[in-house]
Amino acid sequence: MPDYKVYVLTFPQKILAISVGSLLLFGIGYLFYHQWLLSLLLVPGGAYAPRLLRDYLLRRRRSVLNLQFKQMLFSLSSSLSAGRSVENAFREAVLDLRMLDQEGGGDMISELNIICARMEYGQPVEEALHDFSERAGMEDIERFADVFSVCKRTGGDLVEVVRRTSTIIGEKLDIQQDIAVSIAQKKFEAKALLISPLVMVMFMSLTAGDYMEPMYTGAGIAISTLALAALFLCYLWTSKIMDIPL
Repeated sequence: MPDYKVYVLTFPQKILAISVGSLLLFGIGYLFYHQWLLSLLLVPGGAYAPRLLRDYLLRRRRSVLNLQFKQMLFSLSSSLSAGRSVENAFREAVLDLRMLDQEGGGDMISELNIICARMEYGQPVEEALHDFSERAGMEDIERFADVFSVCKRTGGDLVEVVRRTSTIIGEKLDIQQDIAVSIAQKKFEAKALLISPLVMVMFMSLTAGDYMEPMYTGAGIAISTLALAALFLCYLWTSKIMDIPL
């Protein structure tokens, strides 16, 4: 069963990430030092690139799963309101999501297929939902699984509970998406500010090589090292600021 709290890179992905990261660091080192040996000292930092790629792919996967879960809730609520049973509502949700994802390769569709298969073997749907919520590690999915389980166990109005729950979670996801959109521009500005010193150094090196020559010898190397360190700290700082958990 897939675990949505972790993301495992394939071997080609790791090799590609390390290669791109090492090449990028080598280019930055040569831009600041203009010496092959000093530039090569930065290359081992490329080993950190797979972690960045893994975190990015994990965030993207969880974000897509969150959106698909919202769509599944609305489909489930509509089916239950139309008088379908719980089991048929989950089967209908698979068809609804496939209309949005023609290839049918989404994680939520796979999970619905797993839930439907477990129901075919006689396992209660609430147990399948709890298993999914544990592997997803998302608060909204865990809450929905708990509410659904309590409602099934106590004989409550499942249609109303699912409708209200889907509405509340849907509104929450809408707010999260609005926040993500609002900070997207700030993330772009932060990246532009980080890249601008590199562009400026490259421009000065190409257009005024004699002027930049002292930066590649003697005390200039120390100054370049301090500048690189300050740029790296700015990257960590901005990444921390922009990392808003949704």
